Amino acid sequence: MSKTKLEYLWLDGGEPTQNIRAKTRMAKDFSGKLEDCPVWSFDGSSTNQAEGGASDLLLKPVFICPDPDRNAAYIVMCEVLNADGTPHATNHRATIDDEDDDFWFGYEQEYFLCDLETGLPLGFPKGGFPTVPQFPYYCGVGAKKAYGREIVEEHFDICIEAGLNVEGINAEVAPGQWEFQIFSKGAKLAGDEIWVARYLLERTAEKYGVYVEWHPKPLGKEADWNGSGMHANFSNGKMRTCGDKAVFDAICEEFGKHIQEHISVYGAYNDQRLTGLHETAAITDFSYGVSDRGASIRIPVGTVDDGWKGRLEDRRPASNGCPYQIGAVIVKTTKASGQC
Repeated sequence: MSKTKLEYLWLDGGEPTQNIRAKTRMAKDFSGKLEDCPVWSFDGSSTNQAEGGASDLLLKPVFICPDPDRNAAYIVMCEVLNADGTPHATNHRATIDDEDDDFWFGYEQEYFLCDLETGLPLGFPKGGFPTVPQFPYYCGVGAKKAYGREIVEEHFDICIEAGLNVEGINAEVAPGQWEFQIFSKGAKLAGDEIWVARYLLERTAEKYGVYVEWHPKPLGKEADWNGSGMHANFSNGKMRTCGDKAVFDAICEEFGKHIQEHISVYGAYNDQRLTGLHETAAITDFSYGVSDRGASIRIPVGTVDDGWKGRLEDRRPASNGCPYQIGAVIVKTTKASGQC
């Protein structure tokens, strides 16, 4: 009789940012199929999701992939349900209105790798900032420009082996700052893969005594360094086929009517990043433009060159934003524009 490890992941009730939680169960003669992953319970009073007097909550498996870093193991992403089977208030995946997977998402996940002792990004000297400004580090090569590459490469390989649809990696504009990209057809699946990739990154960094900083402006609001975002590239069937500038203008104009609704779920402390500087639009403003990285929404030049067929890039989501919440509001607003 064979035994398999199933690593159940879920999002807790952390505020203002949810955290990943994980626990392992054993399965006998496991098929490797999602439908054979049982619903499991956990103590919600220990994750800020329930009171101690009635603390049982349920984990409903929604996504599975191999765990290449453990023997005979799978990772199982779960939604959190109340004891009666209804979605818990912290279950934002359940709010996504994209059952036909018409929406495609590509998230650009930025983050910092930080030293446990100093609390500073890798490559930063104790008590200060690098003497060389941020120019050399973006896609930089060499020991004076790229810090933590071994962690990033190991994480990249693990994601590929797990079957996640990771599209690439690159060093970002500050020492110790990196990015990976995930693409998926369907807002729910895109969120699943981002959360699993985040988990794998956290676990990989553990082995090196390094922690992952998801804060969008860990160097402080006044620091003359870019923050970390999670740019959301998205399209639906009409955007991919219409060949009509008016469709894209209508969607962008609709987004401009719902600024606070979007910002409220685009990540905590995002006001420190969205200042109008460092390739951002101010958090209180809304703008869009072709190839404009200082706009709220960038219309990629490729979309224009392809005859107004393609995607949009919402540049406002922060690195610590929840992809389920981000995907849900993007789908909602795009549908509200009438361009579906």
